[in-house]
Amino acid sequence: MTPESEQGEKPGGPRSRKGEQTRARLLTAAKVVFERSGFLDARVSDIAEEAGLSHGSFYHYFDSKEEVFREVVDEVEEKLSAPLGSVILDPGSRATPRERISLAIRRHMEAYREEARIMGVIEMVSRYDSQVQESRTRRQESYRTLVAASIRQLQHHGLVDPELDPDIASAVLGSMTSRFPEAWLVENRGVDQLVRMFTNAMGLKDPVHRRPRRQSRADHK
Repeated sequence: MTPESEQGEKPGGPRSRKGEQTRARLLTAAKVVFERSGFLDARVSDIAEEAGLSHGSFYHYFDSKEEVFREVVDEVEEKLSAPLGSVILDPGSRATPRERISLAIRRHMEAYREEARIMGVIEMVSRYDSQVQESRTRRQESYRTLVAASIRQLQHHGLVDPELDPDIASAVLGSMTSRFPEAWLVENRGVDQLVRMFTNAMGLKDPVHRRPRRQSRADHK
């Protein structure tokens, strides 16, 4: 593939549709290169070549290898955390809390399995890159706040152990789901056990649905 040359697009400036597409190509290529070579051995020239662009084109969109890596991290972690909003906190869902948690954990684990190679690189880099670590910490704190609020609602409805501290519980449960996939990438039985431990840790009860009362003969009189 002959490298293309991109001109006129500057980091942080307004972008054309073509510029957005080129930037997305670079992000996709960067992820491939980081998975293949790791962060330290990946080169800007490798990313540009993978994207089918000239070396100089990279710098119209990103200042450095570090910057593009941090954006890859953001994209991957947004994908992994998506079930929190789309399943657990979905206001239109009619599923029980247990069903939501089960589906969200399964989707999270499936996404993690798909992204296992890049997550290995992210975990390694976050141990020495303070900017990556701080970004991940802020995101996790935001998620913990949402989960704590959800636990308070479940306590209000009598579905979760009222003695639990929601903030501590959300931190513990968040650690459970974030660290487990890294340690064990999973068969279905592993997911089942994680769901059981997650829900048991909250003392989660299923809501009682009232059945329609059968009509008696007296009702017809």
